[in-house]
Amino acid sequence: MQQREIHQFLLKYFQSNGCEILCNAPSYLIVQLTAELDKLLMNRPFYWHYLEKTGGTPNPMKLTLITDHENVPEGIQGEFIHFGSPRLHQIFQSTKNLASYIRLYENTMPSHNPLFPWLSANIKVSFVCDRKKEMFFSLGVNLITGQIANHFHDKILALRVTPKIPDYSFTLSPLIMPKSGLRRLDRYVRLQLEEENHDWAIRAVERWENDLLLLEHFYGESDEKGESYETEKEALREQYEPKIKIAVINGGMFYLSEKAI
Repeated sequence: MQQREIHQFLLKYFQSNGCEILCNAPSYLIVQLTAELDKLLMNRPFYWHYLEKTGGTPNPMKLTLITDHENVPEGIQGEFIHFGSPRLHQIFQSTKNLASYIRLYENTMPSHNPLFPWLSANIKVSFVCDRKKEMFFSLGVNLITGQIANHFHDKILALRVTPKIPDYSFTLSPLIMPKSGLRRLDRYVRLQLEEENHDWAIRAVERWENDLLLLEHFYGESDEKGESYETEKEALREQYEPKIKIAVINGGMFYLSEKAI
């Protein structure tokens, strides 16, 4: 996920959740949070508890989020947001509580256009061992043709969409069921992962084996090493064992004109 994509994602996220965008500069955003997002993101439970008890006037915080730290103007102070940063991870997690699914229609001109159903999914892939790396896929699958589009979120940002079907437009019924479409996206992600360099896993196993040798040396060659040995051995497995986790962050149905994607 590139910094430009992160900037656009943040802008859409805050706009979709009713926040006022005080400044949308190329390298940073200044956002006036709603009370709901302040509670969700800013970790001020005592403030909100006190406010609810006293009936005071809410004063949600402002956030300054920097997406291009090399080109941010002098004097702008804020959080640098990049893929893997705690704040971005927190925002990804919050989408599960706010809206994990959306339905939108392209507002086409002229009307009388058939709208094709697209199933979209924003997917996070985590490479986990004693270290961690993440990848992000934004995918869409046309439920008529089976076409899969990468960077789907960016493509949607370039369109005029609305939560209500436009007058004189009509939707086409899917030939591919959404459940089958999601399986296709899962298969697409797994095929992409097969082409990745997985030396990280080999190096993790090597570090695991080295620490196991140290553990064996510490406990000696006794056949009765005890419960603490087994506990520490299991802890090493949990720390080093390479794993790839695939998680759908959110998704939706988009009804788009034939040449939109």
